[in-house]
Amino acid sequence: MARTGDADAAVAALFQAQRLPMVRLARLLVDDLETAEDVVQDAFSALHRKWGSITSHDAAIGYLRTSVVNGSRSVLRRRRTARAHPWPDATKWSADSADSGLLVAEEHREVLAALRQLPTRQREVIVLRYWSELPEAEIAAALGISVGAVKSSASRGREAIAALLGGMS
Repeated sequence: MARTGDADAAVAALFQAQRLPMVRLARLLVDDLETAEDVVQDAFSALHRKWGSITSHDAAIGYLRTSVVNGSRSVLRRRRTARAHPWPDATKWSADSADSGLLVAEEHREVLAALRQLPTRQREVIVLRYWSELPEAEIAAALGISVGAVKSSASRGREAIAALLGGMS
Protein backbone atom coordinates (compact mmCIF):
# COMPACT_ATOMS: atom_id res chain seq x y z
CA MET A 1 0.00 0.00 0.00
CA ALA A 2 2.70 2.49 1.00
CA ARG A 3 6.32 2.54 2.02
CA THR A 4 7.33 2.28 5.63
CA GLY A 5 8.43 5.92 5.52
CA ASP A 6 4.82 6.86 4.82
CA ALA A 7 3.60 4.88 7.82
CA ASP A 8 3.45 7.87 10.18
CA ALA A 9 1.23 9.96 7.92
CA ALA A 10 -0.94 7.06 6.76
CA VAL A 11 -1.57 5.72 10.26
CA ALA A 12 -2.23 9.26 11.53
CA ALA A 13 -4.88 9.71 8.81
CA LEU A 14 -6.45 6.35 9.68
CA PHE A 15 -6.36 7.29 13.35
CA GLN A 16 -8.35 10.46 12.61
CA ALA A 17 -10.92 8.55 10.58
CA GLN A 18 -11.21 5.28 12.52
CA ARG A 19 -10.38 5.97 16.16
CA LEU A 20 -13.94 6.68 17.33
CA PRO A 21 -15.57 3.70 15.57
CA MET A 22 -12.84 1.42 16.95
CA VAL A 23 -13.22 2.83 20.48
CA ARG A 24 -16.98 2.29 20.26
CA LEU A 25 -16.42 -1.30 19.17
CA ALA A 26 -13.95 -1.98 21.98
CA ARG A 27 -16.19 -0.20 24.51
CA LEU A 28 -19.05 -2.52 23.70
CA LEU A 29 -16.81 -5.56 24.04
CA VAL A 30 -14.91 -4.65 27.23
CA ASP A 31 -17.53 -2.37 28.85
CA ASP A 32 -14.94 0.16 30.03
CA LEU A 33 -14.00 3.33 28.15
CA GLU A 34 -10.45 3.65 29.44
CA THR A 35 -9.62 0.03 28.64
CA ALA A 36 -11.30 0.38 25.23
CA GLU A 37 -9.09 3.35 24.43
CA ASP A 38 -6.00 1.36 25.47
CA VAL A 39 -7.03 -1.56 23.26
CA VAL A 40 -7.50 0.76 20.28
CA GLN A 41 -4.17 2.50 20.88
CA ASP A 42 -2.45 -0.89 20.94
CA ALA A 43 -4.17 -1.80 17.66
CA PHE A 44 -2.95 1.39 15.99
CA SER A 45 0.57 0.80 17.31
CA ALA A 46 0.53 -2.71 15.88
CA LEU A 47 -0.77 -1.37 12.56
CA HIS A 48 2.12 1.08 12.41
CA ARG A 49 4.62 -1.73 13.03
CA LYS A 50 3.01 -3.88 10.30
CA TRP A 51 2.46 -1.04 7.83
CA GLY A 52 4.89 -2.41 5.23
CA SER A 53 2.79 -5.55 4.82
CA ILE A 54 -0.60 -3.80 4.58
CA THR A 55 -1.84 -3.94 0.99
CA SER A 56 -4.82 -1.56 0.96
CA HIS A 57 -6.94 0.86 2.95
CA ASP A 58 -9.57 -1.84 3.48
CA ALA A 59 -6.90 -4.26 4.67
CA ALA A 60 -5.70 -1.68 7.19
CA ILE A 61 -9.23 -1.23 8.57
CA GLY A 62 -9.71 -5.00 8.71
CA TYR A 63 -6.39 -5.35 10.53
CA LEU A 64 -7.48 -2.70 13.05
CA ARG A 65 -10.87 -4.32 13.61
CA THR A 66 -9.32 -7.75 14.14
CA SER A 67 -6.71 -6.27 16.49
CA VAL A 68 -9.41 -4.52 18.52
CA VAL A 69 -11.49 -7.70 18.83
CA ASN A 70 -8.45 -9.79 19.77
CA GLY A 71 -7.23 -7.14 22.22
CA SER A 72 -10.68 -7.03 23.80
CA ARG A 73 -10.64 -10.81 24.16
CA SER A 74 -7.27 -10.60 25.91
CA VAL A 75 -8.59 -7.97 28.32
CA LEU A 76 -11.60 -10.14 29.13
CA ARG A 77 -9.34 -13.18 29.73
CA ARG A 78 -7.17 -11.15 32.11
CA ARG A 79 -10.28 -9.93 33.92
CA ARG A 80 -11.55 -13.50 34.32
CA THR A 81 -8.21 -14.53 35.78
CA ALA A 82 -8.15 -11.53 38.12
CA ARG A 83 -11.67 -12.29 39.32
CA ALA A 84 -10.72 -15.89 39.99
CA HIS A 85 -7.85 -14.69 42.21
CA PRO A 86 -8.99 -11.40 43.78
CA TRP A 87 -6.95 -9.22 46.08
CA PRO A 88 -8.42 -8.92 49.58
CA ASP A 89 -9.79 -5.38 48.98
CA ALA A 90 -10.46 -5.70 45.23
CA THR A 91 -14.20 -5.01 45.57
CA LYS A 92 -13.69 -1.34 46.48
CA TRP A 93 -11.98 -0.72 43.10
CA SER A 94 -14.76 -2.11 40.90
CA ALA A 95 -17.01 0.98 40.73
CA ASP A 96 -18.00 2.45 37.34
CA SER A 97 -16.31 5.63 36.21
CA ALA A 98 -18.10 8.90 36.93
CA ASP A 99 -18.98 9.46 33.27
CA SER A 100 -20.05 5.91 32.42
CA GLY A 101 -23.72 6.79 32.86
CA LEU A 102 -23.43 9.60 30.35
CA LEU A 103 -21.97 7.39 27.62
CA VAL A 104 -25.12 5.42 27.01
CA ALA A 105 -28.64 6.77 26.90
CA GLU A 106 -31.01 5.43 29.51
CA GLU A 107 -33.10 3.46 27.02
CA HIS A 108 -30.04 1.49 25.91
CA ARG A 109 -28.92 0.36 29.36
CA GLU A 110 -31.23 -2.64 29.46
CA VAL A 111 -30.04 -3.77 26.05
CA LEU A 112 -26.40 -3.38 27.09
CA ALA A 113 -27.07 -5.27 30.31
CA ALA A 114 -28.56 -8.12 28.25
CA LEU A 115 -25.63 -7.95 25.83
CA ARG A 116 -23.19 -8.39 28.74
CA GLN A 117 -24.93 -11.64 29.66
CA LEU A 118 -24.32 -13.25 26.26
CA PRO A 119 -21.48 -15.70 25.67
CA THR A 120 -18.38 -14.01 24.27
CA ARG A 121 -18.79 -15.08 20.63
CA GLN A 122 -22.46 -14.13 20.49
CA ARG A 123 -21.67 -10.73 22.03
CA GLU A 124 -18.83 -10.12 19.55
CA VAL A 125 -21.00 -11.08 16.57
CA ILE A 126 -23.96 -8.97 17.74
CA VAL A 127 -21.72 -5.92 18.32
CA LEU A 128 -19.96 -6.26 14.97
CA ARG A 129 -23.20 -6.90 13.09
CA TYR A 130 -25.60 -4.40 14.61
CA TRP A 131 -23.32 -1.73 16.07
CA SER A 132 -20.54 -1.70 13.50
CA GLU A 133 -22.93 -2.76 10.72
CA LEU A 134 -20.46 -5.20 9.16
CA PRO A 135 -21.49 -7.85 6.67
CA GLU A 136 -21.25 -11.46 7.77
CA ALA A 137 -18.12 -12.15 5.70
CA GLU A 138 -16.19 -9.32 7.39
CA ILE A 139 -17.35 -10.46 10.83
CA ALA A 140 -16.18 -13.98 10.03
CA ALA A 141 -12.79 -12.66 8.93
CA ALA A 142 -12.41 -10.43 12.00
CA LEU A 143 -13.29 -13.23 14.43
CA GLY A 144 -11.60 -16.06 12.53
CA ILE A 145 -14.79 -18.12 12.23
CA SER A 146 -16.99 -19.30 9.36
CA VAL A 147 -19.89 -17.30 7.93
CA GLY A 148 -22.22 -20.06 9.16
CA ALA A 149 -20.90 -19.61 12.70
CA VAL A 150 -21.57 -15.87 12.38
CA LYS A 151 -25.15 -16.53 11.28
CA SER A 152 -25.87 -19.02 14.07
CA SER A 153 -24.21 -16.85 16.74
CA ALA A 154 -26.20 -13.81 15.60
CA SER A 155 -29.44 -15.77 15.64
CA ARG A 156 -28.81 -17.23 19.10
CA GLY A 157 -27.65 -13.87 20.41
CA ARG A 158 -30.79 -12.10 19.16
CA GLU A 159 -32.99 -14.78 20.72
CA ALA A 160 -31.14 -14.57 24.04
CA ILE A 161 -31.39 -10.77 24.14
CA ALA A 162 -35.10 -10.92 23.31
CA ALA A 163 -35.64 -13.44 26.12
CA LEU A 164 -33.65 -11.33 28.58
CA LEU A 165 -35.65 -8.25 27.65
CA GLY A 166 -38.93 -10.05 28.17
CA GLY A 167 -39.78 -10.83 24.57
CA MET A 168 -39.00 -7.38 23.16
CA SER A 169 -37.19 -7.43 19.83
